[in-house]
Amino acid sequence: MNPVLNVAIAVLMGGMLGLGLWSLLSVIPRWGAEPLVRRVAPYVRDVTDPQGTSLPLVAPTDPAAFIARGLRRLWGAVVGVVSRVWGVSDALTARLARAGWRLTAAQYRERQLGAALGAALVGALLAVVARVAGNSSPAVLILPVLAAMAGGMAVEFTLSRAVTRRRARIDDELPTVLEFLALCLSAGEGLLDAIRRTANVGVGDLSAELRGVVLSVGTGAPLADALAAFSARADVPGVQRAVDHLVAALERGAPLAAVLKDQAADARDDHKRALLEKAGQNEVLMLVPLVFLILPLSVAIAVFPGIALLGNGFQ
Repeated sequence: MNPVLNVAIAVLMGGMLGLGLWSLLSVIPRWGAEPLVRRVAPYVRDVTDPQGTSLPLVAPTDPAAFIARGLRRLWGAVVGVVSRVWGVSDALTARLARAGWRLTAAQYRERQLGAALGAALVGALLAVVARVAGNSSPAVLILPVLAAMAGGMAVEFTLSRAVTRRRARIDDELPTVLEFLALCLSAGEGLLDAIRRTANVGVGDLSAELRGVVLSVGTGAPLADALAAFSARADVPGVQRAVDHLVAALERGAPLAAVLKDQAADARDDHKRALLEKAGQNEVLMLVPLVFLILPLSVAIAVFPGIALLGNGFQ
C-alpha cells in the first residue's frame, strides 16, 4: 500500500482510539468529578477574597485536570491566532447584534474554527475511506481542506441567514409596534413610558430591541441617542426612517402620536408592496414546474399512444 495512505490510516485510527479512551476516562467518577479542592473551596474561602477571584493555593492533583487545562490553553492560543488572522472587527460585532446572537466576535471565530476542524475531520475520514476503496485520485488529498472551507463558510452563511430573517421579522413587527406606541401616546403617556409599556407587552425581536433602549436610558443615556443606537443596530430601513422622524419630532416639539401614526401607515404600505413583489416572484417560480414538468408529461401522455399504434401498424 501507499506509505502516505498507511500514515493517514494510522493517524486516523490513533485519533479515534485516543478520543474513545478519553471519553471513557472522563465518565469514570474518580476522573470525571470535580477535584476535592474545588468542591471544598467555596466553604473555606478566606475573608480577604470573598468573591473567589484568586487561584487556589493548592493545585488539583487529578491528572485529568492538568490535561484539560493544557488543552484549554492550547485551544485558546489557537483561537487567538485564528482571530488575528481572520479579523475581529466592529462590523462583525454589528452583524452578530443584528442576528440577535449573544456572542462576541472572538466567540464567533471560535465557533467557526470548531466547525472548520470538525468538517476537516469528516473530510479526512472520507478521504481515507476513498483511498481504502481504491480511489487513487489526487483530488482525494485536498478533500479535508475543502471540507474545512465548507465548514467555515457554513457558519458564515448561517450568520447571514440569521441576519436576514431577523430583519424581516423586525420589519413585519414594525407597523403593529408603531401603532401601539401611538395609542399609548394618545392616551397621555410620555414617549419613554410608551416605549417601556410596548417593550414589556411585546414578545418579538423589535420588543427586545426596545427593552434595550429602555435599559440604555435607565443607565443614563439620552433617549435620542438610545433610539439612534437602536436604529443603527437594527439596520432596517423602516426602523431607521421611523426613528429619524421620531427624533426630529422630539427636537422640534411636533406631536409624536401623529408622527407615529403616519410612520405606521407608511410601514404597512411598504409591507403590502413587499408582499405584492414576493407574490409576483412566486408566480414566476410556479411556472417552472408547469413548463418543464407538467407540460412535457402531458404532451408525452397524449402523443405516446399514437406513436405506439403507428409502430405496431408498421410491424
